[in-house]
Amino acid sequence: MLYDLNIAWSATTSPSDLEHTLKFAKNLGYDVVALNHIINSSIPTQPTPIINPIPQLTPPHPSYPAPNQNTRAGTTTNLSTTAASTTPSSSSEKRLPTVLRRVTLVITDPATTNYRLLDFARAYDLLTLRPTNEKAFSWACLSTTEPPALISLDLSTSLGYHIHHRTAMAAVHRGTRFEICYSQAIGSGIDARARSQFIGNVLGLLRATKGRGIVVSSEARSALGLRAPADVVNLMAVWGLGPERGTEALGVGARAVVVNEGIKRRGFRGIVDIVKPAEGGPTIDREETGNDGREGKIGKQERNKQQQGQQKQQQKNQKRKNGEGSTGGGGGQDGQGGMSKRQAKKMKKELVAKG
Repeated sequence: MLYDLNIAWSATTSPSDLEHTLKFAKNLGYDVVALNHIINSSIPTQPTPIINPIPQLTPPHPSYPAPNQNTRAGTTTNLSTTAASTTPSSSSEKRLPTVLRRVTLVITDPATTNYRLLDFARAYDLLTLRPTNEKAFSWACLSTTEPPALISLDLSTSLGYHIHHRTAMAAVHRGTRFEICYSQAIGSGIDARARSQFIGNVLGLLRATKGRGIVVSSEARSALGLRAPADVVNLMAVWGLGPERGTEALGVGARAVVVNEGIKRRGFRGIVDIVKPAEGGPTIDREETGNDGREGKIGKQERNKQQQGQQKQQQKNQKRKNGEGSTGGGGGQDGQGGMSKRQAKKMKKELVAKG
């Protein structure tokens, strides 16, 4: 499966353009995409509820809980009249990829954002941070209360700092991935200066991470910004990321991000995951006794295993009791189980002498 975890979305995006972009992404071969909502304004520090304005266009990803099972506090999805009007028809849902809802927070001062990350993680499917300075970048890699799914940098501008290997790999070890958006260099209206800045920043990021923990996305604002997966892999190979790493960045690496975020929301504290609910007592009783009251297959198998185990244990005990064998004189049916070998040989000599 191929993933594109960054398709630009805003409140002004028309439903027809959005549906056309999603269908084109499906035709290119992308199975899962994420609509990205960028928040540039300052985040309020008060505990106000976070509203997710992105409509749920398709059923949720299998890694995420069903809507009726989603009991995350503070999660409010605007799926009323506004969302219903922007939702494609049921006939077109089959031609759409699985759609995730993502938020990207532009971070300048980490002190005003750290305490609200958990609320945004509950309201959206993917949480992404875009630091604008070195302090915010170090905080996003090392000190966040909620590790973000992605760190997305604006690589078409001058970062103003050097990406260190230890800082970048610390973020990768925490489960965070770095995102490269190719539309920042090949989109319409991109000048040569921005393209050169992008290539230099990509080389610096690949040098710091050694090609690990990279996810490639489009950040396309329309269908014209999307490229086929093979073209993206070739393009990243030109920019310094090998074909194998490039294929992983579109498939395995992006899937790991989605699955990990789904486990955080589906499991208990992101650690314990409920794979299959425990079966009730009556079902087990029917399997053990059978419908007609006789012993069933499972009951017979368990009883046979127990009997075999008991027989093996008895044989081991008997061997220990008799020593090396029946000729060893270690005791037998005469009740002299505690007799040693030396005493047995002595008694045997005495019997031979008497006889």
